[in-house]
Amino acid sequence: MAQMIQKIDDLKLIVFDLDYTLWPFWVDTHVTPPFHRNGKYVYDVHGALVKYYPEVPAILERLKSLGYMIGIASRTSAIQEANDLLQLLKWNHWIDYKQIYPGCKIQHLTQLSKQSGCQFDQIIFFDDEQRNIIDLKRINVCSILVNNGMTFKLLNEGIDKFINDKAN
Repeated sequence: MAQMIQKIDDLKLIVFDLDYTLWPFWVDTHVTPPFHRNGKYVYDVHGALVKYYPEVPAILERLKSLGYMIGIASRTSAIQEANDLLQLLKWNHWIDYKQIYPGCKIQHLTQLSKQSGCQFDQIIFFDDEQRNIIDLKRINVCSILVNNGMTFKLLNEGIDKFINDKAN
């Protein structure tokens, strides 16, 4: 499935929310820091395995290999915990920009746009909350609702929507 992802010249930055988009929990309520890595797995303080949606590492790796910039936009109040998990999961080498703090996603994407030099119409954003999708459509960011975690199928649908939006 990974090979289906295409490189689109007008698409520069792909941004993901964290909670219920890249991993199936809220970092501020469902896992307990401190976290630690043991082999290839990450655990919380109680020894519970910290899970993520299965296709996420391959998605991030594939997007990076195609030359896309990758951003994170999360409104969590567990800023350090979210950053710790990204580091322990070894995802930071794929991520170019992060905006992790409570606040409106318009503010997050505005900062990501400034950091990356990308215009709003060069960005796709994936999030599990409809309110964020609605907000970002107002500023011309192609926004995709994530219902059951990130998958290659959803990524392809998002890229197709980006292409169709550009054509109209």
